Amino acid sequence: LIISEVPYCMSDQQKKPYGAWPSPVTTALILESGVGLAEISVFDGAVYWLETRPREQGRSVIVRREPDGPALDLVPPAYNVRTRVHEYGGGAYLVTRRGVFFSNFRDQDIYWLGQDRSITRLTDNAHCRYADLVHDPARDRLICVREDHNPARREAVNTIVAISLTGQGRETILAEGADFYSSPRLSPGGDQLCWISWSHPNMPWDNTALRLAGLDAEGRPGETIRVAGGGESVCQPLWSADGALYFVSDRSNWWNLYRYKNEKVEPVYPIEAEFAEPQWSLRLAHYDFIDAQTLLAIYRQNGSAKICRIDTETKMAETLPLPFTDYESLSCNSERACFLAASPTEFPAIIEYDLARDNYQRLRSANRARIDPAYISVPESLTVALDGKNGAQAFFYPPRNRDYTGPADEKPPLIVMSHGGPTAESHNSLKAVVQFFTSRGLAVMDVNYGGSSGYGRAWRQRLNGQWGVVDVRDCRDAARYAAGQGRVDPARLAIRGGSAGGFTTLACLAFTDVFKAGASHYGVSDLEALARATHKFESRYLDALIGPYPAEKAKYRARSPLHAADQLTCPVIFFQGKEDRIVPPEQARIMADALKKKHIPVACLIYEGEQHGFRQAQNIKRTLEAEYSFYAQIFGFETADEIAPVLFE
Repeated sequence: LIISEVPYCMSDQQKKPYGAWPSPVTTALILESGVGLAEISVFDGAVYWLETRPREQGRSVIVRREPDGPALDLVPPAYNVRTRVHEYGGGAYLVTRRGVFFSNFRDQDIYWLGQDRSITRLTDNAHCRYADLVHDPARDRLICVREDHNPARREAVNTIVAISLTGQGRETILAEGADFYSSPRLSPGGDQLCWISWSHPNMPWDNTALRLAGLDAEGRPGETIRVAGGGESVCQPLWSADGALYFVSDRSNWWNLYRYKNEKVEPVYPIEAEFAEPQWSLRLAHYDFIDAQTLLAIYRQNGSAKICRIDTETKMAETLPLPFTDYESLSCNSERACFLAASPTEFPAIIEYDLARDNYQRLRSANRARIDPAYISVPESLTVALDGKNGAQAFFYPPRNRDYTGPADEKPPLIVMSHGGPTAESHNSLKAVVQFFTSRGLAVMDVNYGGSSGYGRAWRQRLNGQWGVVDVRDCRDAARYAAGQGRVDPARLAIRGGSAGGFTTLACLAFTDVFKAGASHYGVSDLEALARATHKFESRYLDALIGPYPAEKAKYRARSPLHAADQLTCPVIFFQGKEDRIVPPEQARIMADALKKKHIPVACLIYEGEQHGFRQAQNIKRTLEAEYSFYAQIFGFETADEIAPVLFE
């Protein structure tokens, strides 16, 4: 699908109020062509990936593409390849010579897709979830992370287990005792096993340990040593063909590559850049080996990403000549590399890169629509520092539409975006939701506030003890900066965000007087309720962000938007999944009711069958259109599309 690329002249543009511009970037275009892409794997010449399809109720499918062949689904419609370990999942499938193993969302058991396309249920445990699979061919078993949700226990129990492929799925615990595990990885000779572990109150980007144990003939681990850990975040261990153990650590302030060889740890390529991201999901892949001495690695620096080829002996690197600014999910062999890549003008796509010829081809795009660049707003990277220090990084997207411009006496409304996490990062890749708004005449400011990843450990830790303070100040200052530069209308400033970004949104509305409207997507309104009721993975996250609960109860109440509802005076719209286990739906409903009692315009859309984030096409469509209708009603412009208006309670 190609949106017109006819040349145009700026003088041909019609004048129309900002926000009311007709745009080809419609919800239908976004949904008809859009899918989610993740977990790329190169195996025996074929490329595999996970594809999440809103048109199939958010189902995730394993897709395989042989060289020069078509992309084919590997699992029938009855299966949804998705794990709920840590609730955020990741590491949901594994390709081996014995077939493909995957976690099925409905029952969270592991299934075995054989070479003959038959599917066998390997595990049958009503309380357990599995992820991050590794094949142990010498012992004919899988090794993986298991999360046991037996209701008789106070909280879920995480372990690393071996699952026999010949013993009717018999499970044997290999590592236990820590609160969390990830990344079990078997050495090339099959005689050593490493893994990452951490315990409350740490999150995996705070303090983790890389442990290593030898395996006996039956595959039982012997004495365990700690290779790295203690005041550092260690992640993504990977063995080279010659038996060296590589990993990423932020011990230098930056997530850099290291290796453990001859019982010593040494840096591989020291640089002020990030070779990892927070481990919200499992099996993140920012580097892989071409051969025993050469690897490819993704790194982020100054808000943009690159891929480099590193010689691990000379410690020299060269950047691949590619036109993208965002990368993830890297997998390679000696001949080619596959990864997700995007740029400010291109949607994420699976790229196959020929290592010998230095050329590439696109195998699959997350959105097959090709939009005329004249409708695409390319972001400007800014550093916002109204206090003269600690400036937040942000991407500013001005309104852009080849057919329309705003009246000379009018400035556009601004939507400030506060990302989730809050330990996440906004990237400068093409985002359909941003272009939906900018092509209609709204400006967008996407903020990497203090606490965001991508800028080193010290920048991430700026939010320690300061959640609801630093993030709120940075988002407020970003809006003030854009208004002060005369680029947006200071009377029409809005803020939106999801999850932790939803909390920042509500906190900005409650504790500042800058914003005139807000959209909270499955956001937090009551920090005490979150501390008491959220899932195991994040149950102690707030210890670092705010302080231990209930010892710091007063601080939790003081920073909760719910308890400052009397200070909130502008309209808010809430979007929430009814089955959300991370931020329960009561968080939205109770805040909406508090505002309703004050006679503040409020709308609250709660979706059946949705969890933390929306996967179903009809709900994605309704959310985007309702939010647009909300801004139109609050900021006084007519919607350019014929959509059902959002109704206030």
